[in-house]
Order: sequence, then structure tokens, then C-alpha cells
Amino acid sequence: MTNETVMTTRGTLTFEDKVIQKIVGYAIANVTGLLNVSGGFLTNIKNKIVSNDNVSDGINVEVGQEQVAVDLKIVVDFDANAHDIYKQMQTVIAKELVKTTGLTLIELNVTVVDIQTKDEFLESQVTLQDHLENISQKVVSNDSKESEKIDRVQ
Repeated sequence: MTNETVMTTRGTLTFEDKVIQKIVGYAIANVTGLLNVSGGFLTNIKNKIVSNDNVSDGINVEVGQEQVAVDLKIVVDFDANAHDIYKQMQTVIAKELVKTTGLTLIELNVTVVDIQTKDEFLESQVTLQDHLENISQKVVSNDSKESEKIDRVQ
């Protein structure tokens, strides 16, 4: 394929909002001091899987032909500095967007909606594993009660 062929080809490359939201979500997953994006995803503290693991929840984007604007509402670790978190987010989001799409981050709006200690945050999270354990315990408990009823009837 020659350069002439590439230059004469027409068409466009566009990205769905959900693609950009995922890129942003993955990019900020390891930002120090960021506990959560309000409305969903983030944190894998102590290898717990948060019950809502949709990486794009809580991330709003406006995607243009060459530029992206991002809005986030976040929960910050009490021991962290919000300005440092914001700078980290700017850096990693801009880098990932350029690397994966060629788009430029032109605007990043972040609202801190809560500040918590890591312990407070962990206590407020119900993990997928916790849900499954609770369900299995209820099933076992109900099965035992039904067995007892049957034994009493017989």
C-alpha cells in the first residue's frame, strides 16, 4: 500500500461515548487517593471486586472529531490531596486517550462529592463475593428449614 492510496482514501474514524468512557475508567483505575467514581466503578482495594464493576459508570464525556471533554464526580481518600489526584487524572487520561484514539483531552471537570477513609469506604462497599455468599447462605438455610418441615410431617 502506498502513501498515495492512504491520502486519497475517504472516510472518518469516530468513537462511541462508551468507548471513551471505558478508556477513562481504565486510565484512572490506579490513581492514588481516588476511592471511587460516583455512580459506579473503581477501586480494587484489598482485591475486593466492587459490586458494580462497570468501568464507565459515573463518567460523562463529550467526544468530538479530535478532542474530548470529561466530567467526573469522585470520592477521595481522606489522606490524599485532591489537587494531586486531579493532576494524576489529567495526566493518565490525556496519555491513554492519545495512545488509544489519537484524541486530545481538552477539558477535565472533576467534582469531589465525598471524602472518606479507606476503612469507611470498604465498609460502605458490598462486594459481589459478599452478595454471592449471602445468597448461598440463604439458599442453604431455606433448604435446611424445608428439610426440617418435611421430617416433622413424616
